[in-house]
Amino acid sequence: MNTQDQLNYTRIAEAIEYIRSHFKEQPNLDEVAEKVHLSPFHFQRLFSEWAGTSPKKFLQYISVEHAKKLLKEEQATLFDTAYETGLSGTSRLHDLFINIEGMTPAEYKNGAKNLDINYSFAESPFGNLIVASTLKGVCFMGFYEDESTAFAALQAHFSHAEFSRKLDMIQQNALFIFQNDWSKLHEIKLHLKGTDFQLKVWETLLKIPMGQLATYGAIAQKIGNPNASRAVGTAIGSNPVAFLIPCHRVIQSTGTFGGYMWGPTRKTAMIGWEGAKTQTN
Repeated sequence: MNTQDQLNYTRIAEAIEYIRSHFKEQPNLDEVAEKVHLSPFHFQRLFSEWAGTSPKKFLQYISVEHAKKLLKEEQATLFDTAYETGLSGTSRLHDLFINIEGMTPAEYKNGAKNLDINYSFAESPFGNLIVASTLKGVCFMGFYEDESTAFAALQAHFSHAEFSRKLDMIQQNALFIFQNDWSKLHEIKLHLKGTDFQLKVWETLLKIPMGQLATYGAIAQKIGNPNASRAVGTAIGSNPVAFLIPCHRVIQSTGTFGGYMWGPTRKTAMIGWEGAKTQTN
């Protein structure tokens, strides 16, 4: 990002954090604009460019009452339909292209000693990220403030792998998901290290339609283990691929968003951004 883009991103993040923390008061445009030191007109334009909707609509998407409405009135039917058929219209177009392949024990034995991993850094609507891939697919993607921290997180997952800083087609194709035009999006393959239980949870997350939400209990039901909500939460928290595996779409049964590995403000931004995009579509 250039200096102005970084400044704009920081201001929008601050605005989202303020909205997230004060949604019960339903702050108006002037109030939020003042908090990020912008005129209401400039803030409205900047926010709409980023989210594709007005701050007022965005506030609706991330309010607890709206989340409860999604869970109660819409999520069950759409989630069931998506799970059973693999389809729920164009709003899930990108999810239909994502497939998970689990690593074999040999591929991650001794900290992935014999695994070659390419990695690169990129920008997204939700901040800078690192994306890494093997010959079989994306194996890691996460949001971080600086490159050294990002690379250290990658190394922690594959402590003895061979790393090359290189942007390959597997990574590049995956990054198309952040663009509005998904016509360039080919099948995305993920090559992940995880237990059978984790892989099952991550695959189930792919079936939550964009713009919809699910609870930990709903995911537990879908994998046939209704008493495993806590274990599901642990598996979701271990998701190594941000956004592509949409763990941000899982919230608490009360309608509150809960925690997120890459920060609650970023989770809030993702939910609001996806809500705005599907509403526009």
